[in-house]
Parts: sequence; C-alpha cells; structure tokens
Amino acid sequence: LANDPGEHGITEVTDTEAVNQAVAKAQELGAQWGAKPADERAAVLEAIGDELARSRGKLVSVAAYEANKTVTQTDPEISEAIDFCVYYAHSARQLDAARSQFTPHQVTVVTPPWNFPIAIPTGGMMAALAAGSAVIIKPAPQVVHCAKTVVDAIHTALEAQGLDKDLVQLVYTDEGDAGKALISHTDVDNVILTGASDTGQLFRSWRPEMNLSAETSGKNALIITPAADPDLAIADLYDSAFGHSGQKCSAASLVIFVGAAGKSDRLRNQLLDAVRTLKVGPGFEIQTTMNGLVEPPSEKLLRGLTQLDPGEKWLIKPEKLNEEGTLWSPGVRDNVQPGSWYHLNECFGPVLGIMHAETLEEAVEWQNSTGFGLTGGIHSLDDEELRYWIDNVEVGNAYVNRGITGAIVQRQSFGGWKKSVMGPGAKAGGPNYVAQFGSWEDGDLNPVDVDISPQIVSWLREVESLSEADTAWLWRAAELDQLAWQTEFGREHDRTGLVSEANIFRYRPLLDVLRIRVGAGYQLRDVLRQQLAALITGTEIRISAPAEIAAELPVNVTVQSAAEFAEEVANAESARIRALGEVEPEVYEAAVKSNSVVLAQPVLADGRRELLPYLLEQAVTVTMHRFGIIRSVAGIKR
Repeated sequence: LANDPGEHGITEVTDTEAVNQAVAKAQELGAQWGAKPADERAAVLEAIGDELARSRGKLVSVAAYEANKTVTQTDPEISEAIDFCVYYAHSARQLDAARSQFTPHQVTVVTPPWNFPIAIPTGGMMAALAAGSAVIIKPAPQVVHCAKTVVDAIHTALEAQGLDKDLVQLVYTDEGDAGKALISHTDVDNVILTGASDTGQLFRSWRPEMNLSAETSGKNALIITPAADPDLAIADLYDSAFGHSGQKCSAASLVIFVGAAGKSDRLRNQLLDAVRTLKVGPGFEIQTTMNGLVEPPSEKLLRGLTQLDPGEKWLIKPEKLNEEGTLWSPGVRDNVQPGSWYHLNECFGPVLGIMHAETLEEAVEWQNSTGFGLTGGIHSLDDEELRYWIDNVEVGNAYVNRGITGAIVQRQSFGGWKKSVMGPGAKAGGPNYVAQFGSWEDGDLNPVDVDISPQIVSWLREVESLSEADTAWLWRAAELDQLAWQTEFGREHDRTGLVSEANIFRYRPLLDVLRIRVGAGYQLRDVLRQQLAALITGTEIRISAPAEIAAELPVNVTVQSAAEFAEEVANAESARIRALGEVEPEVYEAAVKSNSVVLAQPVLADGRRELLPYLLEQAVTVTMHRFGIIRSVAGIKR
C-alpha cells in the first residue's frame, strides 16, 4: 500500500472549445515538428525511451493500482513501450531513405485501450511523433493515471531536448460532445484506435472519410492436435487464456482439440488442474497470479461467464468473488459448437471454451470462421500439420508451438485481418506502420536495373491511349514494382535471426477481390497502374465506374452507379477499395457499415508504396526448440 500513487488529478474536458484549442495548438507544433529532419525526431524518441526506463517503478505501481495489473504482466509491457520508442526511431530514419517523398500529417489523435495502458498508448504516440505529427492522446477513462504517467515521462524528455511539451497533449475528454468533437475534428489528420470493433464503427460514423488506423477485436483459437507435446501445449494454452485475466485482444478464448486430443484425459486434467491453481486477487498483491477485471463485466463478458449455449457444460464454472463484480474465478466451458454464440463473440475475460474437431482441416475452418483474424496458434510436432496450418490460417499473428499472446515489437509486429482491423492494415511495430501517418508523392523515377517478367513486358507493349510521358511512367512503375517484390513483398523476412525461434514477416494475397472505384477527375494511367500492380501481386481486381466514365476506359469495367457500388460495399465484409479520382460520399458511408476501407491516396509509380493495398501483412512465429534442444521444422527457412 505504500506505493499507492493516489489520484491522477486530471480534469475531464467537457467543453468543445477546449478541444478546438488543443487541436489548433497541435497543428502549430506539428508543422514545426514535421519540418525537422527524421534523424532529429528519431533521437528524441530514443530519449523518451530512456525516460520511460527510468520511470519503470512508478509505471508498475500505477498499473497495479489503477489497471489491476500484476507486476509480471506490467514489467514486460514497459519494455514493450521502450521497444516502440527505439523501433519507431528506426522507422523515422527510414522515411528519409525512401525512394518516394514523404510529407507528415500534422495532428494525430491516439485513443488507446485500458488493457495495455502503457505499451499501446506509447506505441501510438511514438509512431505519430516518428512520422512528424503532433499528438493528442485521449486516454481510456479507466486508466487516466497510467496515461498521465507515460505522458509525464514524455514531457520530461521533450523539455530536456528543448521542445515544447505540448507536442504531446493529454486531453481527457468526456464520452459525449467533447470526445466526439475531438475524434471527428476536421483538422485531425489521423486517429489511432486500439479497442472494440463497435468503437471503431462509431468513430467512423461521425466522419466516414477519416483516416482511422485501428486494431480492434479478436476471437482467437489455439488448435491442439494429437501430435502435440501435452506439457508444452497446456502450459501455453493456460498462459494465453488467463494471462491478465483474459483481458487481451490476443487471448485464447477458444481451444480446438483435434481428434484423439479431445478425448485425452491427460490433456484435459492437466488443463483443469492448471486453471484451478490460479490465485485471483488485486494486481498490487504479489501473491496474485490472475488479477481481477478492470471494471465489472460488460454484457457480452457477463454472458460468457454465466450462460451456456445448447450442448455446452461447465468443466470449471466461474464464480463472482466480490460484490463489485471485478473478481471472478476462471471458467472452462466444454463442447462449444461451431456457429454458436460463444464461438463467434469476443468475451474479454477469464473464460475458455473447448471445441472438438474431427480433423485438422475442420479445426482450421472453425478457427477461420469467426469473422475475426487477429491471433491464432497450433500445437503439433507433425511437420505436415504445421505446413497445412501455416498455409491456411487467416490471422495477422500466427503462432506455432508457443502461446498466442505477448507479441514483441518488430519480432512479432502486431495486427490482424478481417474484423480485427480497420484502415490500411499496417501492423504496429512493423515496417509499414509509421509510413501511413503522412502523404507520399513520386520521387526518384530514374530507370532501375531489374528483370521484368515477360508477361508484364508484353502487357506494357500493348498499352495504348497514353502520352509518351505516361507510358514512360508506367515502365518506371513496372521496374519499381519488381524491385519492391524482390526486396520486400515477394520474400519472407526474419530480421531477428534467432536460432531458437523463427519470426517470419511476410505478405499474403488478399482474401477477397480488391475493388477499384474510378470517379471524376481520374487519370487513365492511374487505372492502368492498378492492372500493373495486380499482375505482379496476383491479387484479383475488379474495376467499377459510373456509365459515363466506364465508356471512356479501355479496360474491363463493371458499370455501377454510386448507389449500386455503395450497396455492394455495404454488403461486403472487411473489403478494400482503391479509389481513383473523386470518391462518392455514399461509398465512405457504405464502408463504415461493412468494416471496409477506402484508400484514396495519390497513385504512385513506387511499388514499395503502391503495392501495399494489394497485400495482407502476417507475422508467423515458430518455436524451433523443444525443452531447449533445437529442432528443425520442415518448410521453415532459417
């Protein structure tokens, strides 16, 4: 109790004029900050990381008392925050080394969650600062003190570097008019959200054309086959399901046993014995092994803790342990059915559901069918099973023979697919994240010495109706696409180079067609540029335009009015739309309804930038040892 940090002392902002003043201040300072060389910005980020390291003890105490987090959960989170400072400093320097020219946005609003109240806010703020933007952080109301402690450290570092501390402003708005005014402000260039899908949809409904980069919900499963090591599989399942009381978007709320694994008394008893050993209590008590909830359960979580679906039964029934409803014993529910409520809904708390699949193929189908695509895992020592799973799982973070939580910056850059992401899809702590907080334009377009495929050369020679300059531009684009494919998109990367663990960052084809919408003011070369991008990535595209524009285009076009195309988008699921020319307002509004994204940035020749909408980012992590003994895994390149 001696380390109780007391009250945070931050006054809630309810006045929209105060919001306007904060945004205006951010605009002013953002313009100055963005004009600094990237190397100077990077040095400031590294100084912030040093200050956070000096604040470790205070951060642990604040998180324990306010967020109810244990020391074992908070300490690595602080290290993650420091990692964000260092990695995004590197990302800032990469901006200046890029072939295209980058102009930073001026104002970024960061709206972090309560479950990781140190690392995630730091990550969002550092990404914006690295790009050259000023920051306004709107903390989650449950963890204002954590946000204040982080921002205090940032302010100390900024002032030590001779900078105005208001380059980063903490604006604790209400959840009413002031909060809405901040999120939807027309002078805010970017909003970074980590939180529920419903929250992201609400934000976008206020201003459908906003630039929102969001990591949202997950319904994550760990598959365990009969070929798994029982001890390792259950240890990782237990940690992934009940770490921080299951209050992680990456937590395993489902385990899918395959075949005989679901009938194994050893696996079942080991899981139940492990869960029963958890000691529930406040985060600030050192003997606590599973902390309580940050607040009483939401409607969904309460249902997950108290109600069974048809055919299910409790193996361990959760019990409420205090009057406030913030302490619950962990629960395990058996025989969750595919398509049931629990299978498809995120339950942000200490409850694990068991599913029983006959085959690995069926297990992967169930894993992929939740509509989410954040994290997922498999435990198996069978190389054929691992190859099949790696090739077919639809998640942004895929884990083999290890837990599915605890992503490390760069090593396992974080972010999902489908309903688990809103926006362009760049993964936090990855090579494309900082680059999205600004605008790009063509830079060096000198010829590049690469070998273009005969298919693309043939296509280029058949292009007609273009000026000589536009034809030359397309040839440069083809060369830059090939360069980007060789160096970035067409290969797997393992930048950490560990012997005991493969950490593969790679790009995968879109799960759906990329919709190209052509509007007024388009350029023909931009339309043809999309066909060129589709040729090298292999991504299927469908070009849509109103009748009067379609009649002008020498390509296959689906003729659709704005209303018809908007209806298609509204009925899609997590689609990507590459917009050329003016975008009809109906399209933005439809995209909000279906968790789709409209990418309306200028079209570039530089494939390193222009190919991103055609691909999904994925991090695959494979444990390459068993009890410390290195083992090879077929299909994993070292």
